[in-house]
Amino acid sequence: MFDEYKELINEAQQRVYDVARRTSLDLAAQLSAAYDNRIRLKREDQQPVFSYKLRGAYNLIASLGEEERRRGVIAASAGNHAQGVALAGRELGIPATIVMPKTTPEIKVSAVRRLGGNVILHGNNYDDAKEHADEIVAREGMVYIPPYDHPLVIAGQATIAVELLEQHPSVPDMVFVPVGGGGLIAGLAVHLKSVHPEIRIIGVESDEAPSMYEALKQGRRVKLDHIGIFVDGAAVRQVGEEPFRLCRELVDDVVLVDNDEICAAVKEIFEDTRTIPEPAGALALAGLKQYVVRHDLHGRELVAILSGANVNFDRLRHIAELAALGEQREALLCITIPERPGSFRALCSDLGARQITEFNYRYADHTEARVFAGLQLRHGNPQGQGLRSGGHEPQRGGQDAHPPHGRWPRLAGGKRTGLPVRVSRAQRGPAAFSYPAERPLEYQPVSLPQPWRRLWPRAHRHSGSRPGTAGLPGLPGGPAHAICRGDGEPGL
Repeated sequence: MFDEYKELINEAQQRVYDVARRTSLDLAAQLSAAYDNRIRLKREDQQPVFSYKLRGAYNLIASLGEEERRRGVIAASAGNHAQGVALAGRELGIPATIVMPKTTPEIKVSAVRRLGGNVILHGNNYDDAKEHADEIVAREGMVYIPPYDHPLVIAGQATIAVELLEQHPSVPDMVFVPVGGGGLIAGLAVHLKSVHPEIRIIGVESDEAPSMYEALKQGRRVKLDHIGIFVDGAAVRQVGEEPFRLCRELVDDVVLVDNDEICAAVKEIFEDTRTIPEPAGALALAGLKQYVVRHDLHGRELVAILSGANVNFDRLRHIAELAALGEQREALLCITIPERPGSFRALCSDLGARQITEFNYRYADHTEARVFAGLQLRHGNPQGQGLRSGGHEPQRGGQDAHPPHGRWPRLAGGKRTGLPVRVSRAQRGPAAFSYPAERPLEYQPVSLPQPWRRLWPRAHRHSGSRPGTAGLPGLPGGPAHAICRGDGEPGL
C-alpha cells in the first residue's frame, strides 16, 4: 500500500540530515507512572528551529532545480513551517519569502527574520496568509512551498517514523500524532504501517480546529467555517488533499482535546523534561492521556510526538492558568448571595475546607451581593473533591463520582447547546455547586456578554432561576449562573 512513498522516504533520509537532527525518544518517567503505561516522547523540539517542520520543508526545497531556485521560494505559515523554509533557503542560498498571519506569536516571526526570511504579515489565520501567498506567486512567479500537502513534504516528515522505530526498544502499541494540515500524521502513518501494520496511529486535534476529524467522519475533505487560534501551530480549516488520501486508509482514530487539556499536557511535559512545548506541541500527549483514561489502558507502549516548542513567553501565564483547569485543580465561581447577616458565613461553610485561590466580594444593592471565588480542587484523587451538591460531598460510584485522573462526569442537563461559547465535553469546575445547599443544580452552556467573556469565556447556567444560587446578573436565564474559566483566546 502506497509503495511510491518507500523510495521518497529513502531519498528524504539522504537530504534532511544536512540540516535536521536525529531527535531523541525519551521515556517520560512521571507520566508513565501516573498513567500506568510506558509513555515516550519523540522530541522534535530538539530541532534547530525547535519544530519538526524543518524536515519536510528542506526535503522539498533541496529537490528544486536551478531555474526554480533562481525564482525564489515562498510559503504561508503560522510559524514553524516558516522557520523551516527560511533555514532551508539560507542553507541552499535561495531567497525565501514567508507570509504569516498577524496573529503569529512574535517568537516565530522574529526567528524567521533571524534566519534571513522576508516576512509579510497578512490576515488573521493560515488560510488568509495562504491566499495572499497565492497572489504573490501568480504575480511574481515564485515557487510555493506547501506546509503539508506535497509528497516530498510528507516524506520528509516520515523520517521521524524511521528514527522512532530504530530508537524504540520494542514496537510501540500506539503512536499519537498532532494534526493540523495532516502532513506529519500522513508521513508517520505511511511508514509505520508499512513496517508494522499492527501499530495504531491516533491523530489528535484541537476541538477548535477539528478539520481531520470532520473529514474522516464525513468521508471527504471539509472546510470549517471557523477555527480557534489558541493552538496556532495546528489551526487549519481544511486538511491537505494528499494527507487526507493517506490518512483515510492508514489512521486508526482521531481524538479531540480542549484548551484546558492541552495546557495541562504542556505542564506535564515540562515536569518530565523541563521543556516547555507550544500548545500544538503538547496536542499528542493531551490526546494520549484522554485515550488512556477513556479506554482504560494499562501496560502499553505509547509514543506521543512532541512536535514543537515555539511559544511566546508572555503566553505562559495564560497556559498555566488553563493548566489548573485541565488538571481539575481549580474551579472559579461567580455567586450571588442575599445581602443579609449570616449569608457570607453560610457560604463559607458550604465551600468547606478548600484552598481559596482567588476571592472578591462586591456589594450590589440592599438585597444582593456578588462573590467571586476560585477554589482549589484535589487532582488525581479518584474520589475527587467536588463542590457541594445538595449538602453532600460527591462519593465514588455515584452520579457525581470523579473518574481516575481527575476527569469530571457529564452532569444532568449539562448538554451542549447551539450557543457560540465552546464548553468542555467533560463539564467541569463549578458544575455541582449550589447555595443554599438544597439539591443538585443542573447547568448548561451560556453565552457571556463583554466584558465577562474576556474574563470567563466558558460559562455554565443553572437550569432554573431561583434566588440565592450561583449567579451573575444580566445573563440569559435569570440570576442563577456559575462561571468556569477556560477556552480563552491567546493574550487574555
